[in-house]
Amino acid sequence: MGARQWARAETRENPPKPKHADFYRGCAGYVRCTQQVARRGGGTPTPRTPQPRPPPPRATDRGRPRSASGVGRTAHPGCPQALPAPALPPRRHGLPPCAPPGCRGAVLSPAAAEAPGSARPRPRAPGRPPAPPPLATAPPARKMLRLCLLAAHGKRRRGTRRAAPRGAGWAPLRGRRRPPARGPRAGHAVTGARFVLAALRLVGAALLSPGSCAFEDSACGYEWDYAQLPWVLHGEGHYISVDTSYEGEKAVLSSPELYSEEWSCVRLIYQIATTAEASPNPARLNLYLRQEGESFDRLLWSARKPSDSWLIASLDLTNSTKKYKIVLEGEMGQDRSASIAVFEIKITPGYCIECDFEENHLCGFVNRWNPNVNWFVGGGNIRNSQSVLPKDHTLSSELGHYMYVDSVYVKHFQEVAQLISPKTMAPMSGCLSFYYQLKQENSIVFTVYLRDMSGFYEEIWKTDSALSADWALAEVDFNAPYPVEVIFEVAFNSAKGGYVALDDIAFSPVYCSNQSGTPFNPAGAGCNFEEDLCSFYQDNKDGPGWSRVKVKRNVYRAGDHTTGFGYYLLANTKFTSQPGYIGRLYGPTLPGNLQFCLRFYYALYGFFKMSGTLAVYIFEENHVVQEKIWSVLDSPKGVWTQAEISFKKPMPCKVVFVSWCKSFWDCGLVALDDVSLSLGSCQAADLLLPNPGECTFEKDECVFTQKRRGRGSWHRWRGPTPTSYTGPKGDHTTGVGYYMYIEASNMVYGQRAYLVSRSLRGTSGKQCLTFFYHMYGAGTGLLSVYLRKEGDDEEIPLWRRTGEQSISWLRGLIEYESDRNYQIIFEAIRGVSMRSDTAIDDILFQAGPCLEVEEIQFSSGYPDNLNEIEY
Repeated sequence: MGARQWARAETRENPPKPKHADFYRGCAGYVRCTQQVARRGGGTPTPRTPQPRPPPPRATDRGRPRSASGVGRTAHPGCPQALPAPALPPRRHGLPPCAPPGCRGAVLSPAAAEAPGSARPRPRAPGRPPAPPPLATAPPARKMLRLCLLAAHGKRRRGTRRAAPRGAGWAPLRGRRRPPARGPRAGHAVTGARFVLAALRLVGAALLSPGSCAFEDSACGYEWDYAQLPWVLHGEGHYISVDTSYEGEKAVLSSPELYSEEWSCVRLIYQIATTAEASPNPARLNLYLRQEGESFDRLLWSARKPSDSWLIASLDLTNSTKKYKIVLEGEMGQDRSASIAVFEIKITPGYCIECDFEENHLCGFVNRWNPNVNWFVGGGNIRNSQSVLPKDHTLSSELGHYMYVDSVYVKHFQEVAQLISPKTMAPMSGCLSFYYQLKQENSIVFTVYLRDMSGFYEEIWKTDSALSADWALAEVDFNAPYPVEVIFEVAFNSAKGGYVALDDIAFSPVYCSNQSGTPFNPAGAGCNFEEDLCSFYQDNKDGPGWSRVKVKRNVYRAGDHTTGFGYYLLANTKFTSQPGYIGRLYGPTLPGNLQFCLRFYYALYGFFKMSGTLAVYIFEENHVVQEKIWSVLDSPKGVWTQAEISFKKPMPCKVVFVSWCKSFWDCGLVALDDVSLSLGSCQAADLLLPNPGECTFEKDECVFTQKRRGRGSWHRWRGPTPTSYTGPKGDHTTGVGYYMYIEASNMVYGQRAYLVSRSLRGTSGKQCLTFFYHMYGAGTGLLSVYLRKEGDDEEIPLWRRTGEQSISWLRGLIEYESDRNYQIIFEAIRGVSMRSDTAIDDILFQAGPCLEVEEIQFSSGYPDNLNEIEY
């Protein structure tokens, strides 16, 4: 009997209710538990008698909170046994909670846990780098356990790497395998097929893709940063962990150098364990992508939610020609008893939404829990339903697996079961395909949805067949320019509705239908008006309309938002006597049935009442209908303020900007700049991870620190500065956010303030630094930018400005090179008077040369064109 078969009943009269897919995550991490769960009143599973607790923690775990003797916590309402509160760090015990009774005696004893090679490393001496953790080897007790599990299960569990008695690992093998033979010798053929599968798994272990590691007896080339907390390799549990037994803030683990021109999927099995008390700064596990030639790592994923079991995260890696590394960072936060453990890292070619359900972690797919109807794992020659379920599609065999949902437990009208895919982490478009079987006695609705981060559902496919006797192929065009989840939903009307089976979900970047042309590019629908109006046009029948103007650097009127001295649009309503709509600015045609996020910057001058002076409408050409989706309520005068609007229309439409003059006596100026359009809702975009090397100071000071803090240092501020006639009125990012500045009234003439970056990784080739600075005030001093290379005492000057520059935020561009680790330093010097506030904002580091280069890197005194205004 196979690993998925033992302890299951094969009765048709009173079939046991199988566990749903989410049970495997909550009960034993990503390892699929295979015990029988009896179905009793109301469909609620009845827990089995608790098994013996795992071995007590070692002596090195003293001082960590543990549950009282005999007291445990259940990780999921349907768990067959009470799981003990895990000792910290979390352990991956050799015996699964659903092991057969014959194997219980093989659990590692405390003595075995203290075997040589599994001891905890000694604390390092101050000033001396720690030695790498020893590689722990599996003690004989684990060998006995593996042999016992193999004998009891008849085969190894699917999808997990386990060291064989001689140290050889095995891994699942994806793809098609030959189905078992039929005929007089079918039984021998099935038995032989199991040996073949086991042999193929051993071969698959040797072919494990670079960057993957199950931490069986080594770290697979992963290295930890000696300057940070150490990662400890646990031989008795085959995982790595970091905890608070050492003093430090974080631990960093980097993979060997990797290279792949194909799309890849990274699956991470992890656990974060903390004390019961909530911490304002909890432990966190981050995963970064470190690409060749870049000084900053790109944050791909972050988690801080503690759990009592192993969890799985799936991350898409887009195809690239650059070499890269996977970097894991464990932040310990303020929890004194926190622990972070990593069970497995697996990198496979393909997309994370693809799955054949042959692996135990189900590719990260989860079931949305319903008391009566859920998705279950089928196959493996298991009779666990009143329906006659099919063989799987991958292997066309009873040994293969698939997902299915059955109506036998339906109790209410319109019971719904949902199977949810991992979230896409990169823009994708192409063909989504899957195989399904559907047996219908009453109405069944089988639908596929896309759900974005804001919870919006979009239907992309629905079955049109009442019965599918064999596996049927379904294909649907799939477009996910922003993070979405694919949801397979089945709705039943009665307990005799039938069943739906699902297998072999795949994705191709080529559309299913014969679509011509390229997908819509939202970047073409935006404009910064530096060259022309782009794809915008205006209607002049109501008045002068919008004018494209440029304001040179001056101390009276702010320039554009893009650079501070470029072009923007201005609705000059001062010189019109006609009240009502003054100017309409039409954008390009946008396709229907897509979610959009519209962002733009506006500034208002001269209005007594600003409400309604600028509005945004949606114009549907087919129906000649205009719908107002936004209008100004209130805004700081003369400050570039960002606006965000999310909208979706079923038909093609256009965005229209309308400037409005209420009366002749209440008209002013309306400025518009930096219009951008992106796919997805604005709320979902705000949840996206920040770009590497970008700092807006909205949350903190990012990678920057100060030599000393005090009244004469840099301050993170919001709104206008306390001193009049100097400093900005708002930040550059949104107009109402944060920036860094020096308060001249707290300093003396010539006093300096330094803002220093942390050590940045040196690269070959040119780098580009972009930032915005504000130097307004009669007594403004000096702002400089320096480069300090590792090992050098001298600082290399890169850029300098002296004296009053403009009332606007101005853009600064610096191109530099450093093949060694380096730091960037912003130095501000207080001027001759208290009107000497200097500010910076929106710092961005980019690999490669700057697209534009400033002609003057060093200047003194007033600019030549100060106070010149050009319309």
